[in-house]
Amino acid sequence: MKPNPFTIHSLWSNTTLQRWVSIAIFIGFVVLVEYYFGWGRLLAPWQTLSAGQIFAATGLTFVSYWTRAMRLYDYFRQDMHCAFGLCFKVSLQHNLLNNLLPMRTGEISFPVLMTRHFAIPMTRSIPALLWFRLLDLHTLGACALFAVFGGALDTWPGIITTFTLLSAWMLLPLLLFWGQGRWQRTLQKKPATHRFHGLLQKILSSLPQTSGDFWRAWAWTVTTWVVKLGVFAWMFMLFVDISPTAALMGTIAGDLTSVLPIHGVAGMGTYEAGVVAGVLPYGVTPQNAVPAAINLHLFLLASTLIGGGISLFLGGKKKP
Repeated sequence: MKPNPFTIHSLWSNTTLQRWVSIAIFIGFVVLVEYYFGWGRLLAPWQTLSAGQIFAATGLTFVSYWTRAMRLYDYFRQDMHCAFGLCFKVSLQHNLLNNLLPMRTGEISFPVLMTRHFAIPMTRSIPALLWFRLLDLHTLGACALFAVFGGALDTWPGIITTFTLLSAWMLLPLLLFWGQGRWQRTLQKKPATHRFHGLLQKILSSLPQTSGDFWRAWAWTVTTWVVKLGVFAWMFMLFVDISPTAALMGTIAGDLTSVLPIHGVAGMGTYEAGVVAGVLPYGVTPQNAVPAAINLHLFLLASTLIGGGISLFLGGKKKP
């Protein structure tokens, strides 16, 4: 069947339009920041930070990169047969492209890198990536719930409400794990009469197959986000006088903007908008929040670029 030229042209046009919109957002963001704040004045708070604070924040950020790579290494340990260094390299490069490229196009690099370095087919890597992202979003949601309702823990009704909501939320990954396992067992009992049937079995077999696989992936996910959100909230508080709860909500909201269909190059503009939206309910004015959000984003991008640079020197060879 010949491809529909109208469909291809429409797809290309949409991609091109999104790219130009992203570039326009980035340029507009840079110009507006200079007009309203001035880049020199905005970057001045960095001079008040000590070298120890910067190194500590960077080091803790790389701890979160390490735990993220451990999740990947542990999940694919039977497929890769490789040294951890090569797995860390893939994780850092995927993170780099994910943070720099707009509209989550950096996610495409994950199956490509897994195929290139480990010969893992996309029918195995893509479902695993979707599972990781579900765990990431679920953990962010749990942290947000705790931040929102954590202030109610001083009364019994507040404790009961918070415990009930968190318990219900925390059950969702378990229900998904049990559900996909049951679905997979049902498919195995039926004869494969259609090509889609076999593909679906391959996809489901790429998800956690044992309770150990499930719990370890979840534990690495929670550890990663607790470390990352903690250090980013702390950095945010160094740039603006806000409460830990407000800093945590701003950090979470900034991270969630990465799922938007359109945002600026390297998330410039949309990341800051998410951070500001996250702290507005706590009485933080945009005039104070915007400069702090920009500096927080610059820290994120600097850490990402450093990680990408380090990845060039990593690479353990695959074990025979």
